[in-house]
Amino acid sequence: MKKKVIIFSSIIVGLAIIFAFIYQSREPFAVNGTGNPYSEKDTQTVLSDKKWLLTFTKEFQQDSIKENESIYVTDKDGKKVETVLEVSKDFVSLSPPEGGYDPSKGPYELHISGDIESVDGKTLGKQKKIKFTAVKQLPTVTSKTELNSLFTARLKQMQQEREESKQLFSFGGDESTSGSDDTDGAASADMAAESESNGSAGGHSETNVQVQGVDEADIVKTDGDFIYQATDQKLKITKAEPVEEMTVVTELRYKDFNPYQLFLDGNQLVVIGHYWDEKMMYDGYGNKGSEGDMIMPMHEATKAIVYDITDRSNPTVQKTVILEGYYVSSRKIDNHVYLIANKYADFWMLEEHPEADLRPRVSDANGEEDGELKGVPYEDIRYFPDSTEDNFMTIATLDLNQPQEDASITTYVGSGNQIYMSKENLYVAVPNYGYGPHWTNNESTEVYKFAVDGVSVEFRANGAIPGHLLNQFSMDEYKGHFRVAATKGQAWDEHSPSSNHLFILDQGMNVISSVEDLARGERIYSVRFMQDKAYVVTFKEVDPLFVFDLSNPNEPKVLGELKIPGFSNYLHPYDENHLIGFGYDTKVEKDQWGTRVTTNGVKISLFDVSDPTNPLEKHTEIIGGQSTHSPLNHDHKALLFNKDKDIFAFPITMYNENQKDGSYRLDFEGAMVYGIDPEKGFTLHTKITHQQENTLYEDWENMVQRILYIDDHLYTVTPKEVKATKITW
Repeated sequence: MKKKVIIFSSIIVGLAIIFAFIYQSREPFAVNGTGNPYSEKDTQTVLSDKKWLLTFTKEFQQDSIKENESIYVTDKDGKKVETVLEVSKDFVSLSPPEGGYDPSKGPYELHISGDIESVDGKTLGKQKKIKFTAVKQLPTVTSKTELNSLFTARLKQMQQEREESKQLFSFGGDESTSGSDDTDGAASADMAAESESNGSAGGHSETNVQVQGVDEADIVKTDGDFIYQATDQKLKITKAEPVEEMTVVTELRYKDFNPYQLFLDGNQLVVIGHYWDEKMMYDGYGNKGSEGDMIMPMHEATKAIVYDITDRSNPTVQKTVILEGYYVSSRKIDNHVYLIANKYADFWMLEEHPEADLRPRVSDANGEEDGELKGVPYEDIRYFPDSTEDNFMTIATLDLNQPQEDASITTYVGSGNQIYMSKENLYVAVPNYGYGPHWTNNESTEVYKFAVDGVSVEFRANGAIPGHLLNQFSMDEYKGHFRVAATKGQAWDEHSPSSNHLFILDQGMNVISSVEDLARGERIYSVRFMQDKAYVVTFKEVDPLFVFDLSNPNEPKVLGELKIPGFSNYLHPYDENHLIGFGYDTKVEKDQWGTRVTTNGVKISLFDVSDPTNPLEKHTEIIGGQSTHSPLNHDHKALLFNKDKDIFAFPITMYNENQKDGSYRLDFEGAMVYGIDPEKGFTLHTKITHQQENTLYEDWENMVQRILYIDDHLYTVTPKEVKATKITW
């Protein structure tokens, strides 16, 4: 036993030494810029409205940066371009001239002076340069040669990074110098949903969505007469009314398809899920196509089936669309469904098979039979020049009014997986972590804006902000402006503490204002934009709730701040003066290893924000103990809220501590239904479970996934059954 302890201790000490060396080996002062460091050429390609975002590994002296001297751009003739320099505490941005960079005057060169100083007096050293050309629109991949060259460059960069990592861990060379002149080091809803309730005028609930009028797919839907459910490789349709005659009228079982998302539109049901086909699972080296091309193995695909459900007992297939790649997200506006999938490219195959066909495959067929999977035409593939992502994003738009028409399909190289959509625009957030050879972090996010009009999805503009986003609620569109909240850095990094920012961008995706450097050492846990206000929760040991005034887009400001134990990872509007927070209670513990923060039950808070300068946590409810959790902690669609019916309901698995031995035992699994009163607080109306009595562990088949209402009944939905409970309060 002692020998094992000694060995384990030695491993811990060894890791500590390695990580200490990593931190010491970072450049003492370096600059990183948004851009694609994987370009095979010395010259990068950027959009003509490119805004260069430069971050530093240490806090810098703002007065050491002089306009037209420290950071500037020259054209092909060496003449300085009239750019706009903005210096903030955490980053520097350089905006293009009015009308953008003229492609005919390139290639351009971004110059970064070596005289820029950190707060501790260090300088960058030698001047850094980034050469780039400008294009007006997203570049199109015109051939297999061009597409494969993009990924060949990425492959070479990864190989270079591996070599540099080997040198770093072998303690060889001087990795701490900062004066090298290398390009790689320099460029290493309409509104938040206004509806207070996720219900309809027809007497039944709807999916809890972010933006009013933009539907989101979910595992369960209802039209007030039937309940539609995707579960356990099946589609189930249950006749819900009258309650006494509730019965399953349809149960479709799939062989090679696992549905988990649904859209409902009148007499049409769209079923979305994971698809696989054994005949497409090629060996690791690919198979020859009919034209002799090397085709990559298909690991996964996203499938959407459009059913005509006029006869609920006999759904018929109208259309089947398959997109190679994993499901990212989807939205529905009126009769149009927007489906997004990402496919990681097997570009490592290029080492042995340089002629491999890396394109994602798609099919679009009417009727029940799947169509033939074909590669997206090269001329229909565009790429985001600045992205370092290794995947394809495919967007398919289906018109439910004309299911016989082909879906509109577009594909992009270098995409992200954070999606926000208003009625007019689709926003795609593309993370750019850009870790360099000296373990520096160029953490930024590119946001691409697409105009949406029916089946048309067209690129409009892009912008960049420092930091990374939490989820879709980090983004919002309101009165022509795009608002976004981000965390820069990591809360655990004591050498470079994290910070939090809120930015407002115009229609051209240019940052016009910001509130920066909030809650140092913490990260964002939840965000909610509500017209002229925004609420942001950060956390490390306590939960600060920040209230923002966004009524003047050019001058956003923090009005108030509230610090309380625990944190909210979902925020929901109750009314104009109250906000509901759903998250965890926490406790701070100290031992020989330092300070630890642990969760201590699920926590619901009712915040009074009637005085935005002095937000108050008016009421709280703590449910269960450690290990208690709810799907609502990570999925907003698990909430059923209706203010008029006094319903705040969610699924939960509740554990409590056994006082005898300190272990945690299952106390309850099911739905908890609360009422909320701004004066009285939270009232538990009822608890509904499908589990057997005295069970020690929750049975998955009987776990409540969603709670719905139809007229005066609640319906709890599990993979196994649907149960109706009369609303009596």
